[in-house]
Amino acid sequence: MKKAKKLEIGSTIGVISPSSPSEKKSEVVRGVETLEGLGYRVVLSKNLNKSKGFVAGTELERAEDMNEMFRRDDVDAVFVTQGGYGSAQLIRHLNFDLIAGNPKIFTGFSDTTSLHLAIMKLSGLVTFHGPGISRFNSEELTDYTKEAFFKAITQTGPVGEIKLANPKKWINRINPGVSEGMITGGNLTLICATLGTPYEIDTKGKILFLEDLDTEPWIFDHMLSHLRNAGKLEQAAGIVIGECHNCVPFLYNPGYYVDTSLEDVLEYYIKPLSVPAIYGLPMGHTDDLATIPLGVAARLDADNKKLEMLEGGVI
Repeated sequence: MKKAKKLEIGSTIGVISPSSPSEKKSEVVRGVETLEGLGYRVVLSKNLNKSKGFVAGTELERAEDMNEMFRRDDVDAVFVTQGGYGSAQLIRHLNFDLIAGNPKIFTGFSDTTSLHLAIMKLSGLVTFHGPGISRFNSEELTDYTKEAFFKAITQTGPVGEIKLANPKKWINRINPGVSEGMITGGNLTLICATLGTPYEIDTKGKILFLEDLDTEPWIFDHMLSHLRNAGKLEQAAGIVIGECHNCVPFLYNPGYYVDTSLEDVLEYYIKPLSVPAIYGLPMGHTDDLATIPLGVAARLDADNKKLEMLEGGVI
């Protein structure tokens, strides 16, 4: 896997909106001020937050912004504004040879999973499952998120163990054991959407991590069944489920009686695999967000409920 150069004070961060527009215009203003206050230069893409509705501009406008940021010699890292919806629309318009030839730090999560997996498959570049610029303000950037993120992109050594932000929280061991492999994954909904495409997720011999948001257990069941039917679960060397915010039966009537929890669903699909598996690390839509360099070697020690990155994501 190719790696970008580490971010240094004075480096330039390019900001794009490959998915939905920012909910508040002030998110970008606050993010720029925060990053500039930390000593970085920030440039905004031409079509940033251009449209309202589902997506922040046409497919071509958003793809051109992303291609341009990877093309520019004066840009060292590319941050998304946020996730939301629509980044998969860009993939057919992206220049993956350009991205491969100009390795840069690329960060985001949630809907950005589509871009992470496409870049991994078609460009061979390590990218970062971490915060977008909407998090970079004094109200939402927790100490845990900030420390984990800058450790991942400013230091060439491995980030090491992905620790709980709150030691009172619980990690659930689904299966014991220890395994090593390249780490891949992200948002479960977007992972399932890669199946049958040229950038379909490759889980063979890898540590697969999954997370999602506002997803009822029966929908989670549907998606894990999809991955199982595609052979992706049984190929994984280990599985890590991040905190899944509000993944509970909703209060409205779903059409039939639901008495199954997310933990029940995870046990049903993952326990029979007999591969090391844990659930509960801060790797998703949580206030405290760990940054994961996708495409590096990782070690899952389910016996001790630990996930560790074994190599750095930047050079």
